[in-house]
Amino acid sequence: MIYHVLPGDAQIDAFKQTGLEGNVIICREALMHGPIDATDLEQFWNERARYIVAEYGEDEIAYHDNVARQLADLQDVESGDEVNLWFEYELFCSVNMWFCLYLLKDTGATVFRVEPLGRDVEERWNGFGGFGAEEMRAAFTLRTHLSSEQIALGAELWDAYRLKNYPSLKRLTDKCDTDCFPYLREVAAAAAEQDIHPFEVVKEIIGGIGSRKLEDVFPEFKKRAGVYGYGDLQVQHLIDQLSS
Repeated sequence: MIYHVLPGDAQIDAFKQTGLEGNVIICREALMHGPIDATDLEQFWNERARYIVAEYGEDEIAYHDNVARQLADLQDVESGDEVNLWFEYELFCSVNMWFCLYLLKDTGATVFRVEPLGRDVEERWNGFGGFGAEEMRAAFTLRTHLSSEQIALGAELWDAYRLKNYPSLKRLTDKCDTDCFPYLREVAAAAAEQDIHPFEVVKEIIGGIGSRKLEDVFPEFKKRAGVYGYGDLQVQHLIDQLSS
């Protein structure tokens, strides 16, 4: 079996037009926010469901059906199956990819990382945004095979991140193969400041432009702190914190 794990619903239409064969799994999680340090996966999914309900008002059953079940399918992958992880570089996507590697580490599957190649360094945090079928096919053609050691490293990155063990996260970056985890040092440094820095950036932007409107703050936030991969919901949440 062939699997393609897409980083979100935004990539579905372009992917369908590529003609690539395989089962599609959509990663609809945002694991850099909320509880992630459960002792087992059943508790993990239940805690995530309760968090999503409390934070966004969504239905807990819908979360299990549309989010958890998609990623949980990775646990059923078998030796000899092929899994293509279509993930971007920023912290938001990196954390989700580390979790996927954690789920895959004992499956024996053949794993590839598909990256948003072809962008200038200044646009590296834009990921697959704006990619059409042609660009996605080109990215797939240049995908990177992950060795068992690299998959294990991804699982270690997940464990370090979920436990907020940032010194360990930094140590892991020092032995990382940049071919499969580009920009990891920047991402790890951002992770260590995640609880403070994004808020400070938003505060500084609002102080400078004199506006709390999302349409004014969000573009500037992306310029200054694109490494976090925050969407408009996350930036609006930071704006709301300043207003409370």
